[in-house]
Amino acid sequence: MKQHRNTGVILNAYPDSVGSRLADMTALLQRGEVRGCFRSFYILPSVFNTDLDRGFSLIDYDLDRTMAAPEDLKALEALGINLYFDFICNHISVLSRQFQDIVKHGDASPYRDFFIDWNKFWEGRGEMTPEGYIQPDPAAIAGMFFRKPGLPLLMVRFPDGRDVPYWNTFYQEVRYRVPDAVELVGALGMQYGEAAAVSEKCAAALAQGQKPAQIDFGAFAAWKAAVTDYLEAHRSYLGQMDMNIRSPLVMDYYRETLEKLAGYNASVIRLDAFAYASKLPGRHNFLNEPETWDLLKTIDGIAAPLGLELLPEIHADYGTGTYRVLAEKGYMVYDFFLPGLLIDAFRRGSGEVLARWGREIVRDGIRTVNMLGCHDGIPLLDLKGLLPEEDIRAVIDTVVGRGGYVKDLHGAKNMYYQVNATYFSALGEDERRMLLARALQLFMPGRPQVWYLDLFAGVNDYEAVRRAGAGGHKEINRSNLPLDACLAKLETPVVRDQLTLLRVRNTDPVFTEDAAVSFIPNGSELEIRWTNDAGTALLRCDFADSSFSVLIADPDGKERFRFAQ
Repeated sequence: MKQHRNTGVILNAYPDSVGSRLADMTALLQRGEVRGCFRSFYILPSVFNTDLDRGFSLIDYDLDRTMAAPEDLKALEALGINLYFDFICNHISVLSRQFQDIVKHGDASPYRDFFIDWNKFWEGRGEMTPEGYIQPDPAAIAGMFFRKPGLPLLMVRFPDGRDVPYWNTFYQEVRYRVPDAVELVGALGMQYGEAAAVSEKCAAALAQGQKPAQIDFGAFAAWKAAVTDYLEAHRSYLGQMDMNIRSPLVMDYYRETLEKLAGYNASVIRLDAFAYASKLPGRHNFLNEPETWDLLKTIDGIAAPLGLELLPEIHADYGTGTYRVLAEKGYMVYDFFLPGLLIDAFRRGSGEVLARWGREIVRDGIRTVNMLGCHDGIPLLDLKGLLPEEDIRAVIDTVVGRGGYVKDLHGAKNMYYQVNATYFSALGEDERRMLLARALQLFMPGRPQVWYLDLFAGVNDYEAVRRAGAGGHKEINRSNLPLDACLAKLETPVVRDQLTLLRVRNTDPVFTEDAAVSFIPNGSELEIRWTNDAGTALLRCDFADSSFSVLIADPDGKERFRFAQ
């Protein structure tokens, strides 16, 4: 029989999504009920040394010793599970050794240009402000994509007292430490009494969110300039700084990082936020073309000899055809369309649009990684051009009506990006719909990626959102599950039946990249068929009542698997 490349199932979770560290998830995967269900494990980057954004602010790619140990990775390898990891190639934490070296040494740092000096970037394209950064000419930034309000820069204090602006697309926070009286006496020569009073004023003002220059020193105003300068010189930062891809040191960093990830038994590297990495004055600075594709080719040139396959992560609406460009260049494509299309299919009671998308994948040879839920929410922006606007709005209303939260694009109302909800809650917490959605995902072409919380039919976690505070909407779908609770759920029908389907999808030889896949919609019914020289797999379902059946047979018609709901 011809040898086929299997399109095995990918588990997706944080290292502490089950239990408190990766060893607990590994213990779950070693259970007989779960063995054989997964070929790969996409471990989110909090497994590494990180500080913010639940892992997406990388300090370095050493394992976080509170989360994982090398023997955990070896245990996964012993189970035949290879690994997917993120490589965040646009930015790195302010706690990285590269940024900290700049803070310590300023112009003398070898990493001076590792990050993007805002003023050097915009030189000759704007006017210098009193604050020390260039305000770009309106025409130069008219078409620029802004992830957050205001210019994407962070003022960094150098040892010589200058504030130097650096490009900062994502999160930033400047923290000021309150000096005590003894410190002020030693540093500035103040009398102890006035130092104690000034320390109290600093503490009160900084607690209210005031900047040093805004502090009212009252009777001690003579010390304002000296104390303000002292506070600024001792400030610290949180956030993620954009790297300068034109720096040879950044390319060295890329190579070192990919070599380290390959050493962890990685097979696929997900490129997070890479569409932000290429920047040029006067351009959109998100998905600049052709520069973004040139960078992708450069990264691939490093990754391929290491045995690493790239999975670029780009959210772009269907109508732009970005997914198609990636596919034509030979890369795997995230199927960000499937989650919304399935909710739409249940809503309208028809798999017509789902079948149309499935046929396109097959016809054009698009290699996909698909999903239901994930750490980031249910994509909606991607559906533009694939579904009419009124249907997208109906999907939003459906999920919000079931307790989900709408995420607007960089704060702009009516520029929707995603809905945050567990997929089970988005389906109305209906176990029949959940199981049919899983079956449909597994019969779509490509590699299925399974969010751990979907497997356990997790519901919206409003308490986690409350604990996270402002901007914590994503925590609705990131509940950490105790290991014993997961073990207890293994025999519940919604979990047990998903595992049954996952195991056959992961192991049956009919599910290969080169299998012929066909779609036949008929009213509320849909039929999906896979065929290769190992046999035929057939899914028949009805969106009207969430009933479905799966039948897999040898080429001679001998049945080897059957399932029905």
